Amino acid sequence: MTIRLKRVYEPRSDGDGYRVLVDRLWPRGLTKDAASIDLWLRDIAPSTELRTWYGHQLARWPEFQRRYEQELLGRGQLLDLLRDIEQHNELVTLLFAARDQDHNEANVLAEALTRWPRHVHH
Repeated sequence: MTIRLKRVYEPRSDGDGYRVLVDRLWPRGLTKDAASIDLWLRDIAPSTELRTWYGHQLARWPEFQRRYEQELLGRGQLLDLLRDIEQHNELVTLLFAARDQDHNEANVLAEALTRWPRHVHH
C-alpha cells in the first residue's frame, strides 16, 4: 500500500488511486468535477484554530506538526477509516490545496498514518 501526496489543483492521473481531500475548507476556485475526489475527509484536517495560528509561517512548522499530531490522536476513527481505505486500494493520494508541498497538513497526516496501528478485522 502506498500513500502519495498531491496538490488538489494538479489534474487527476491514473497513478493517483483513491483520492482523499484532507483540507477543512474546499479549495478556492475548484469545481467538484475538477477536483475529482473520492472522499472529502474534512474532519481529519487541523482545527480552524490551529490552522489560523499556523498561517503558513515556517517558523511555526515544528510546533504545528506537534499540535496537529496531538489533534489526530483524538480522531482515531478517521485514522482507522483511512487505514481501511489503504487496505482496499493499492494507492491512496492525500490531496491538499496549500502551495507549500513540504509544509502542510497532508505531510503530517501521512507520517502519522505510518505509525497508526492497523486494526485486524475478523
